[in-house]
Amino acid sequence: MKKYILIFLSCLFIPFSVNATSVVMDMDSKRVLSGSAENETKLIASTTKILTAMVVINNTDIKNIVTVDENVLKSFGSGIYIEIGEKISVEDLLYGLLLRSGNDAAIALACYVGGSMEGFSILMNSLASSIGMTNSNFINASGLENEKGDGNTSTAKDMAILMSYAMQNEIFKRITSTKHHIVKTNYKTYDWYNKNKLLSMYKYTTGGKTGFTKKAYRTLVTSASKDNKNLVVVTLDEANDFDKHKYLYETTFKKYKKVKVVDASTFLKSEGLKVNKDIDMLLSDDEIEKVEVDVVYTDDVTNRVGYVNVSLNDVVYYKEDIYLYDKKEDSFFYKLKSKILSIFK
Repeated sequence: MKKYILIFLSCLFIPFSVNATSVVMDMDSKRVLSGSAENETKLIASTTKILTAMVVINNTDIKNIVTVDENVLKSFGSGIYIEIGEKISVEDLLYGLLLRSGNDAAIALACYVGGSMEGFSILMNSLASSIGMTNSNFINASGLENEKGDGNTSTAKDMAILMSYAMQNEIFKRITSTKHHIVKTNYKTYDWYNKNKLLSMYKYTTGGKTGFTKKAYRTLVTSASKDNKNLVVVTLDEANDFDKHKYLYETTFKKYKKVKVVDASTFLKSEGLKVNKDIDMLLSDDEIEKVEVDVVYTDDVTNRVGYVNVSLNDVVYYKEDIYLYDKKEDSFFYKLKSKILSIFK
């Protein structure tokens, strides 16, 4: 009996890396739910390819055909082993990029979209900045370090912001969640399986990207959804990354509830006003009473009359416009607003 108890207890304590950084983020609000040194800058290896994919998706038609050129000869490390002269769609290169972490796919896509790796890196940094990745820098599309040892750097928090952004895109979402994909080109047939083991290990997983170099060590970005709760987990320099992700998902899903803080069907309806959608927020039991819902009225002359802010600990996580419920002249708020505006004419 003691033997079985020891085995059971050993399963409860999974050794995680002391140098690792991590974060759990609510995908919808971009709120950090928990983290460990989540703002520390580290090398990110092939998790870079999430950004690579989004730059490609944003800048070209995925049905376009790419003719592989001599640039792929610069590739080393993991690859899908495409050849010079091979014709393959952007979409299939994205599968090779995200499922198999093909560095040759990254080069082919970067040169096709950006004209060169340098040109593509400019697009990468521009997109990263535009979505709020404030502590990141990208020098290539693959995530490999160069001969000087320099590579793409980011933080666990920034990478969670990136994954939250990417998962809003249906093309990315479809590809990253695919376990198996077959590709036929003018040269050969490829049979690819996703390297993201969490897709098979944890049934709530919706996507992700693995990464590894000797210098960056293991990096992993994943997403999962359960009971309408959508999370992103990032670990950098974590040896037991898949186990860590599963553990963080389970503990976070258990701790947080999806709470409707603004009900669009009733909110301000008695005042002749409305918001167009509910506002739901992931909250722990002790946070529910701390959420603040503030209504701000503006002098906008359109049907929009203000907005509602939903905040926690003085940080605004949701902002939704408030509109007149209708424009009928017998609406109390419509009459009041018209009278106020007429005074200042």
